[in-house]
Amino acid sequence: MASVVFYFQVHQPYRLRRYTIFDSDTSYFDDQANEAIFRKVADKCYRPTTALIGELIDQHEGRFRVSFSLTGTAIEQMQRWAPDVLETFQALAATGCVEFIAETKYHSLAFLYSREEFIAQTQAHCALTESLFGRRPTVFRNTELTYNNDVARVVEEMGFNAILTEGADHILGYRSPNFLYRPPNCRHLQMLLKNYRLSDDIAFRFGNRGWTGWPLTVEKFANWVDQINGNGFVCNLFMDYETFGEHQWADTGIFDFLRSLPGAVLGSGKNDFLTVSEAVERYEPVGDVDVPHMISWADTERDLSAWLGNSMQANALHDVYVLAEAVLASGDEGLIHDWRRLQTSDHFYYMCTKWFADGDVHKYFNPYESPYDAYINYMNILDSVRARAEAAMH
Repeated sequence: MASVVFYFQVHQPYRLRRYTIFDSDTSYFDDQANEAIFRKVADKCYRPTTALIGELIDQHEGRFRVSFSLTGTAIEQMQRWAPDVLETFQALAATGCVEFIAETKYHSLAFLYSREEFIAQTQAHCALTESLFGRRPTVFRNTELTYNNDVARVVEEMGFNAILTEGADHILGYRSPNFLYRPPNCRHLQMLLKNYRLSDDIAFRFGNRGWTGWPLTVEKFANWVDQINGNGFVCNLFMDYETFGEHQWADTGIFDFLRSLPGAVLGSGKNDFLTVSEAVERYEPVGDVDVPHMISWADTERDLSAWLGNSMQANALHDVYVLAEAVLASGDEGLIHDWRRLQTSDHFYYMCTKWFADGDVHKYFNPYESPYDAYINYMNILDSVRARAEAAMH
């Protein structure tokens, strides 16, 4: 039996308004743009996809099962601009067929710079998830699947049972992402690795008529899942939730594909769907996977270069975490919240200067005219945050 493990990342950052060195307004975020973008994505993706998943759970009598992580920044925007969207996720939680897993609340790269901040954000996200969906997460995924052995060790110490990461070829070698593994320095934590080929067939290639696999039919995909039997236990399909309706528009047939997929996978009687925790409970790890250097699910390199590939990104990331002690000591909740929203990984992604195989992806998500513009705008805001923190100490 091959078990399909669907995991969706639901995330929206707070985009920054254009901010000059002469600006003294401490409203850093472009609420007009953020609201407009969120409402558009809610209409194109969140509402129709979440409703469809609920219908599929009913139609297949609970045999269709999925997992989500909703970032704190996405949840805040739902509460502010589309509370009905959050209610649809809560309705999914009530079915018992949907699991909500943990990450850093602000979708940050805090692990690289401050373990204390990483732990604080993770604990805050767990508490928020439990308050909204009725169950404390037991599975963790770090921002953009960033991971190494050290992440695993800290996550296990925090009490999690499993962690998600990328099934990168350079760390798996001859091994398959279709098994569960264990980090070499952990006793209990299990690893689920993204099957990036099958995930990306849906997330990135589905609507590409130049792709040799086009059109991707449910029969074809279900056959690929079936081929895992005998060479694996799980088919880990990890992707952005915005795949449905936003990245792959409705006219590509993506919703029809999702509507028909559970029946095609379940039809043979040999395969099923599991949440992440259910996969951990059912299957034993088959060995250790050693990941000494950071990996992620971004770009062709599967590393940190999307966020730390140039000196602007390195400087901005360093400088925001240098402020940790002063900002937290201020006791100013508004300042602390602003500072944490500035840690969201998207701000550094916008500064990326990689324009080759994945260049179109970077351009699609970037609201700035250039990476340099993103950097200057960010650093102007960071100067304001620094000044507020210093003023609070006097």
